[in-house]
Amino acid sequence: MLKNHKLLKLLLPLLWAALPLLNGCAALEAGKELVGSASSYFLGGEDNTEPPAPLTEYEAEIEIERLWRESTGDGTDDQYLKLAVSVSYGKVLSADRGGLIIARDSQTGEVVWETETDFAFSAGPGSGIETVIMGTSNAEVVAFDIDSGEQKWVTEVSSEVLAVPVIAQGKVLVRTIDGKIIALSEKDGSQQWVFERNVPALSIRGTGSPIIVEDNVIAGYANGKIMALRLDDGKNIWETSIAIPSGRSEVERLVDLDVDPVATEGVIFIASYQGGTSAVLEIDGDVLWHNEDVSSYSGISYDWRYLYVSDSSSDVWQLDQRNGAALWKQDALRFRRLTTPVAYDNFVVVGDFAGYVHWLAGSDGRQLGRTQVTEAAIEARPVVVDNTVYIYAKDGTLAAYKVRKK
Repeated sequence: MLKNHKLLKLLLPLLWAALPLLNGCAALEAGKELVGSASSYFLGGEDNTEPPAPLTEYEAEIEIERLWRESTGDGTDDQYLKLAVSVSYGKVLSADRGGLIIARDSQTGEVVWETETDFAFSAGPGSGIETVIMGTSNAEVVAFDIDSGEQKWVTEVSSEVLAVPVIAQGKVLVRTIDGKIIALSEKDGSQQWVFERNVPALSIRGTGSPIIVEDNVIAGYANGKIMALRLDDGKNIWETSIAIPSGRSEVERLVDLDVDPVATEGVIFIASYQGGTSAVLEIDGDVLWHNEDVSSYSGISYDWRYLYVSDSSSDVWQLDQRNGAALWKQDALRFRRLTTPVAYDNFVVVGDFAGYVHWLAGSDGRQLGRTQVTEAAIEARPVVVDNTVYIYAKDGTLAAYKVRKK
């Protein structure tokens, strides 16, 4: 029996959104029963969720310096969106649900430009050399000039965008929640190609952003498959099943690959919600190893030798890139709804549901220090550039930090 409120929070919006698509009163009632059944399934008729681990006191081994802290409007407006932070050519880019997008100086936090729009932003920003891209809940992709913030173009796509757009080789890669990857021209937003896969009837809300490896687009799907498409024309190069659904119920069979894959040294790493973490060859998708004990819906990162994963219980793991073996696990932050753990220098940094950012030791995972950025949840992946950590919280708080050893 699953007891995690996080999954229920992600699934129920999908179930409610499906009700208007049902025909007739009987169908609507059946849909409402489905929502009620899901609540009962996850919560057992009462609140039996394991509480988040309380923060324990320890002697900090590092000094955390806040360089600046500013606000980006209303943030996500307390919705599940993929609004994050992007750092590009000395600018820190962020946006809020109400259509505000801001570029700040990465060193000082001062506003470089600010643009207010009427768009309902749901994902982004994605940034390139000249362009900033946002996705919306109303199935739009919007481009802005990275130097001035001026709107360049807007293109309608097939459904809501819930993955940060990616820019590569003059193309904008957009994932929509109806299972499509759409390539648009960075210059004018015209459609270049579309690739589509069916979405399972029940899946976790959201999709991972694709990554570009050589001349291929790599993406994971809710059916447990990872695939490579040719960037030039969207042709399917290979696809591999790495998370096989199992169990009697639809919930037990969820194996969504909703985290962003990462790639290094010819190998692609990706994690599944209930299907473990895997490594595949980028050239043909052959599976090198599979660790079924470490599943994730929040994300994965890497350094020169190791992977770092926040699993479905918010335990943080270090895995060996060569074989997937677990080298350490930090479970003191269990059920604190952690972000992707991001490695930099000798640290691993991760945010939580109460606005805290935790620094762990890369060597053994012990807690080195923490600071509270805000009281709102941090869901966006921390971004590290030039040993500065940029944090974006759901209430729109945007902050930059550096660490000094004592």
